[in-house]
Amino acid sequence: MTVLGKLEWKPAAEVPELLADPVRDALGSIPAYAAAIDPGLADTAAFCAEYDVPLAASANCVIVHGKRAGESTYAAVMVLATHRADVNGVIRKHLGVRKISFAAQDDAVGTTRMEYGGITPIGLPADWPVLVDEAVAAAGPVVIGSGMRASKLLVDGADLAKLSTAEVLLLASPAH
Repeated sequence: MTVLGKLEWKPAAEVPELLADPVRDALGSIPAYAAAIDPGLADTAAFCAEYDVPLAASANCVIVHGKRAGESTYAAVMVLATHRADVNGVIRKHLGVRKISFAAQDDAVGTTRMEYGGITPIGLPADWPVLVDEAVAAAGPVVIGSGMRASKLLVDGADLAKLSTAEVLLLASPAH
């Protein structure tokens, strides 16, 4: 059993009820641990405070939506909770879109089949790029969403960088 914060982490394969369907289906050989949490504390700041998980060991997954010449592009962006992603600069340019914004909640939930506040890069649509900030890839174990608000996953940031659609880039800088 792995220890981080005040949570009981179990191998994710042993607790499939703690994973959203697309996450469970896509987890495969990724070494991951899952823990149940209070769904009212799924948001990063509240989660970290309640469960004694350092912000630097928590990685957020934000879904962005870009447009160019009538074409839509969705992508997942993974950044540490201590960092701020450069959505309108680096990420917009990397995706080659003219306009970019955070995906609308209904769109994010509907297209990922995951709960808002629990969306994770594991199990996203196969054509979505997963942009992983260099700091996440180098962070070691990080807490991410499980696809549900009632649980979290613990994975190595380097394993997120190995996802089939992942690209590791300098996407963020420390928040002040």
